[in-house]
Amino acid sequence: MSEPAASPGPAASPGPAASPGPAASPEPAASQPDSTRTGPGRLLVAVYGLFALSASARAGVQIATKFGHAPVAYVLSAFAGVVYILATVTLTLGSPTARRIAVLSCSVELAGVLAVGTWSLADPASFPDATVWSGYGSGYGFVPLVLPVFGLLWLRRWSRRARTPGNDRGVSGRYRRSGRWRHSPW
Repeated sequence: MSEPAASPGPAASPGPAASPGPAASPEPAASQPDSTRTGPGRLLVAVYGLFALSASARAGVQIATKFGHAPVAYVLSAFAGVVYILATVTLTLGSPTARRIAVLSCSVELAGVLAVGTWSLADPASFPDATVWSGYGSGYGFVPLVLPVFGLLWLRRWSRRARTPGNDRGVSGRYRRSGRWRHSPW
């Protein structure tokens, strides 16, 4: 009977005095925003990654096999692939510098979709083969048109969340209430 009385001894020690401060908080010291590591951010990165792979592969094959047929379209597809790769990498990293580059990348993508989409409809002879951005991305279900809008909205949401004064959210999307860190419901 003396053994059970000895084992609860450490569990009965005072909690707040025995636990060190840093171990009590699950918040890492140099945490970056979780903007693309959970929820819709993860889906955004996945779609950008898929477009980066498909646009780059398509452009590579077209440039290697039939560049003379539609050089403008193939070069624009390669440029779109580079923009998608840049957006994927910077959205994945999530650092403040990467987020600024992601905003630039999504803005260039949106401008490219609008410019190439308009150009391809105004002068179809310049595009014997379609690009990712031709017809505002109609060949891809208009995803190239809405993807940069969602990307910019997502980046705006997370930059506002990080800059809001008086906000008790941590940089990783957690909030503090009554001295304890809890995960945000969003």
